[in-house]
Amino acid sequence: MADHYGMRADAPPGWQVAVTRRPGIEPGTLTAPGARSGADESDVTRPVLHACTRPMPADRGDFGSNVVDLLGPDDVFVALVDYGTEVADQGLFERQGMPGLAPSQFGPNRLQRPLPGLSASQHFFSSGGRAFCLFTVVGSHARRMASVPRAAALVSTIRITDRATLARQGGRP
Repeated sequence: MADHYGMRADAPPGWQVAVTRRPGIEPGTLTAPGARSGADESDVTRPVLHACTRPMPADRGDFGSNVVDLLGPDDVFVALVDYGTEVADQGLFERQGMPGLAPSQFGPNRLQRPLPGLSASQHFFSSGGRAFCLFTVVGSHARRMASVPRAAALVSTIRITDRATLARQGGRP
């Protein structure tokens, strides 16, 4: 897959991957000449990588709303949400590098809203001066021993371009 916004995944067969950014204000433009008056940080959008073992609707939330409720028992959904450079390497995002996934990290109580049978994990980390959340949902908590290795295989293919290289290439996280 092409590298968009400094994130990409070389998904195994059977996965759909998309890197998108919702319409809104790009980071760093709030104080630029001609910036929208009345705009604040809540109007800033950042890129998100979504990967799923089933087709994803175009209208989906950063953490998989409109997707996770469609998962079958053998399906997996992964979201890599970029939180920008301002909070990288500190606090919640102090951990460095892409986290590994294990079945013991998944639980039904880790979803934004309860969905019967589903199980999720959430990890905050930094990579290359950028802050991220890796949110993963498997379609069946009971089958997580089989599903989580599939999620981990996808996550192992994710590549993140560091902040300095992205800036040199003229890109913006």
